[in-house]
Amino acid sequence: MLPRIAKLSANTLALLAFVLAAGVMVSVAFGAALVIESRTQKVVTATLAEAGIDWITVTTDGLQVRLTGTAPNEAARFRAVNKIGEMIDSSRIRDGLDVTPASAIEAPKFSVEMLRTQDEVQLSGLIPEKPGEGGMTEADLAAAAAALAQGTELPDMLETADYPAPEAWNEALAFGLKALERLDLSKVSVTADRVEVKAITDSAEEKRRVETDLRGMAPAKVQLVLEISAPRPVITPFTLRFVKDAEGARFDSCSADTDRARAQILRAAATAGVEGAPVCQVGLGVPTPRWAEAVGLGIAAVSELGSGSITFSDADVTLLAGSDVPQATFDKVVGDLETGLPDVFSLTSTLEKKETATQGPAEFTAVYGEDGKVELRGRLTDEMQRQAVDAFARSAFSGAQVLTATRVDETLPDGWPVRVLAGLKALAEVNHGKLLVRADLVEVTGVTGSTATRGRITQILSEELGQGQTFKVNVRYDEALDPLAALPTPEECAADVNAVIARTKITFTPSSAEIATTARPVLDELASILTNCPPMKMEIGGHTDSQGSEGGNQALSQARAEAVLLALQGRRVDVSGMTALGYGEAKPIADNGTEEGREANRRIEFVLQGAPQPVAEAAGETAAGEAASAGGAAPAPVAGPDFSGDTSPSVAPTEKTIAPKPRPEGLKAEE
Repeated sequence: MLPRIAKLSANTLALLAFVLAAGVMVSVAFGAALVIESRTQKVVTATLAEAGIDWITVTTDGLQVRLTGTAPNEAARFRAVNKIGEMIDSSRIRDGLDVTPASAIEAPKFSVEMLRTQDEVQLSGLIPEKPGEGGMTEADLAAAAAALAQGTELPDMLETADYPAPEAWNEALAFGLKALERLDLSKVSVTADRVEVKAITDSAEEKRRVETDLRGMAPAKVQLVLEISAPRPVITPFTLRFVKDAEGARFDSCSADTDRARAQILRAAATAGVEGAPVCQVGLGVPTPRWAEAVGLGIAAVSELGSGSITFSDADVTLLAGSDVPQATFDKVVGDLETGLPDVFSLTSTLEKKETATQGPAEFTAVYGEDGKVELRGRLTDEMQRQAVDAFARSAFSGAQVLTATRVDETLPDGWPVRVLAGLKALAEVNHGKLLVRADLVEVTGVTGSTATRGRITQILSEELGQGQTFKVNVRYDEALDPLAALPTPEECAADVNAVIARTKITFTPSSAEIATTARPVLDELASILTNCPPMKMEIGGHTDSQGSEGGNQALSQARAEAVLLALQGRRVDVSGMTALGYGEAKPIADNGTEEGREANRRIEFVLQGAPQPVAEAAGETAAGEAASAGGAAPAPVAGPDFSGDTSPSVAPTEKTIAPKPRPEGLKAEE
């Protein structure tokens, strides 16, 4: 019995050993599979990460590798699968990747750059092949450019694309072409919503006129950016004439070679009794760097005489003393002036005799009426001169009705024809007036709509008559005849902006740089003012109270100043000369220890940059002088109310003032 039990136990044990071995093998195999799956997943995932492929999710199931995710395109999917196939057998890969549906091809950005010089016009860029109704095709644009280039063959640098024209493209392109027609030396860049014009004009007056015209023509949906410059003109002859008589001290013409020389001349004029801000043009062509020194001596000489005039025409200097000047005084002043003038200058001096004001029976007169008629009367040397004067007058006064009622006098002094023609040329510069020619005097009287006319007439008479000849210029500026007088000066614009923001608050979303919707009316009003203003440099400064961190306050003030700038730009204001600058809490105007003070400190200030200085400082350009002589406001920094409360939705205006208009008292902000 025992042997049988022992035998059964051995069989059982063998079976049990087999089962146990099988279980161990299965466990080992299963563990090995898990290890292979994990290792495969890690290796594939790491390889994809190194390749920058982050849109695939890798999972493993035994020896199989499943890929899921969305590829940006079919090519990317193909590259990813191939890369995984380099590491494992492709039969193990189960591709479950999707591909992003192809989107519509984005239309290209259309733009045209037009460059115009004195000799040619160049076009380059991409335009719609079919611009639609009222639009310009490539052929139309090339034809318009060829007309401006006066038939010159143009290089073909335009490309077309068969896409619809964007909104406002046709209006922007048509306006850009008009701007190109208006400016001889220019570069016009056109996109669907923006036209940028860079150009050079002949004078500051022309620059201002062009800017006004272009702003008036610009389409409503197109942003206009202007960068127009007016280089200093060449003045020939380089002329200055200073007069002191019963009407006071004044310039008939003033020229300087630098801003520093202009300042020196105006200081000398102010000392001699000139009031206001006279026009003194800065230009090229000065005969010597010591021009301002010589002019200062001349002005001082006339001031010492008490009455008279001094004329500089290049290096020729003519001093005329009034008939009431004593001979001894005249001799002293002339001697001092001859000694002091730099060597390059030549002085001719004359003491007017008392009887010269009424003597001289030989006269020639020309009357240029407000009705456009010109009447020529008096004496001329012969019939040939009469015909020449009549023809010259019809040419100089183009479109005017000329009546010639003169008589011949062969006894007239030498140089009479030159004096008559020079006087007529000068008279043609005014809107209406009178010319008187005598043997000892040429006098032009009249009214003009340009502050530069008096200087131009002085140049003409000085150059045509020659050194030592006596002439008078009694030309009055009438603002009603000046087409540019209606335009506000930068100082007047600044004052208007200041008045608006002094009475009206602009609100922000609390603790942010987002302008509240309730602020739109005041921004619209500011934009309406600034759109009609000439180009000017202005700073939009943001300020906060002292609550919060210094860095946070500075960042908030900067962001709010920039928000105001962008809001104005979005309303088609020319912001090319404006800058946004955040000051944070650095410049308080009130006590931060009180709520009222903190509210006052939370503000935005508009500050006009580069305003003209007083005569004693004399740092302006010609355009600034013209504005001042026409009754423009004095230089004016603009301080605005704040649009930038730190934690309050509204702020109070600053208490700063603007000259010459006093700023209203600040208004307390309301919720």
